[in-house]
Amino acid sequence: MIKTALTLLISLFSITVFAQDAYWQQQVDYTIDVSLNPATKTLSGSEIIVYKNNSPSTLDFIWFHLYPNAYKNENTALFQQIKNDESRKKKLDKYTYGNLEGLNFKVNGTVAKTESHPNPQYIDVIKLILPAPLKPGDSISIHTDFKVLLPSYFSRSGYADSQFMVTQWYPKPAVFDKNGWHEFPYLDMGEFYSEYGNYRVNITLPAAYVVGATGVLQNAYELQAYKTIGAKNALNRGNTPVLYTAKGDIKKLSYKIDNVPDFAWFADKDLVIQYDTAKLVSGKVVDVFSYYHNKKNSLWVNSIDDVKDAVKYYSKSIGEYEYPIVQAIEGPANNSSGGMEYPTITLITSPDAKKETLDGVIAHEVGHNWFMSMLGSNERMHTWQDEGLNTYFQFRYEAEKYRYNSLFGDKIPDKVRALPVDQFQAAVYNAMANALPMNPAIETPAADFKTSDDYGIVSYFKTAIWLYMLESSIGKEKVDQAFKDYFAKWKNKHPQPEDLKASFEQSIGGKLDDYFKLLNHEGSFK
Repeated sequence: MIKTALTLLISLFSITVFAQDAYWQQQVDYTIDVSLNPATKTLSGSEIIVYKNNSPSTLDFIWFHLYPNAYKNENTALFQQIKNDESRKKKLDKYTYGNLEGLNFKVNGTVAKTESHPNPQYIDVIKLILPAPLKPGDSISIHTDFKVLLPSYFSRSGYADSQFMVTQWYPKPAVFDKNGWHEFPYLDMGEFYSEYGNYRVNITLPAAYVVGATGVLQNAYELQAYKTIGAKNALNRGNTPVLYTAKGDIKKLSYKIDNVPDFAWFADKDLVIQYDTAKLVSGKVVDVFSYYHNKKNSLWVNSIDDVKDAVKYYSKSIGEYEYPIVQAIEGPANNSSGGMEYPTITLITSPDAKKETLDGVIAHEVGHNWFMSMLGSNERMHTWQDEGLNTYFQFRYEAEKYRYNSLFGDKIPDKVRALPVDQFQAAVYNAMANALPMNPAIETPAADFKTSDDYGIVSYFKTAIWLYMLESSIGKEKVDQAFKDYFAKWKNKHPQPEDLKASFEQSIGGKLDDYFKLLNHEGSFK
């Protein structure tokens, strides 16, 4: 008996260890130098990528994303998607093209060839042919120069007036995971999937610009200036803000961040800086910045509080914020998007925001530091695993703080807003389930949605309803613990839907087969 039990225990232990060891993900570290020419709207840069093959496969090539080429002409997947969606066509009323060129790849010092993607719409994807096979466990150094012409801002990257949104801007290896390569093109409706890596980025630009970027600014003088000015503006709200004053004509800013899936940066001359800190439950202190346009009666004077509240709320609800800094920046108005997230910084583009809606958008985008950055799911194939899980927590945040919900806004009756939070949520979710057309299944790849309305309603709201159903069934406490366990197990990894299911089942101590089958349910959950 004892021997049999011991043998079984050893067997189970071996299976557990094997299951843990079987998981792998690639490591992609970047050193990037880039210069901005505001007059020509161009970037000139070079990058060194150290690519470590942690997979069990030998690689003969690496797919690369060249996302700025999505803006090159109207035959790309990006333009075709926008032109085929009535609600997004207005984006193309007036625009300028963009592109990425000047590549000269070398792998470990040897010139490397590239091949185009066989799909003619995927001109923003190329195959880098490796001069020698990359064996499991080995690393290579990849170097290339590049030059980017930024488009006018009609999707995520580009310029608007004097502001620059520099996102998805550098040559970037596609993800290679247990399911193979994910070399998809840039789309307006459909987001990203990226390998984790350490970033060292140097940005050269005219000294008058204020820059917000992924990671921690390494220039001591510049960082102290931002903090000093920002702290004064956070304390003296409503008064004439203190503005950043440049020293010299040109500056080179250096940023550092480890273990993130992307790097973005934003620059403008007329930005008000606010600065404060947020103390998390563990005692960890996080630097908090907000950047916004200098205009009268701006709701952004209180944006620093919104960012602080969001990072504290998500840390308490899911797991502690890992990074040393969190930021939000006001961008140009974009009526088809409230904002766009990047590690440690989020761009907010809500054109007609009120106090509660601006706070809700900031909370949602800050929340993507969990559901996108620290939990790196495949947003293109499983959009709900990013947007929907995040929306569920956004709705909780809004309900607890304001008895508010971004979907319904001011249409919520006063008698409903007077309810206790659990009853308020029940009323809101009941109205949501009955009001929204939700025909596509939640588990629909982003590129397969027919309209942006379907994409938004299903990926965000239908998924939030799905999670609320679980909360109603097993209780909020168990749902909270399930998310904490999921975060602890899959932080800084690439969880798939089956990983979320297995983690939830282990946490609650029961099977969720029927519940997760609802991800493929077409129609509403009435």
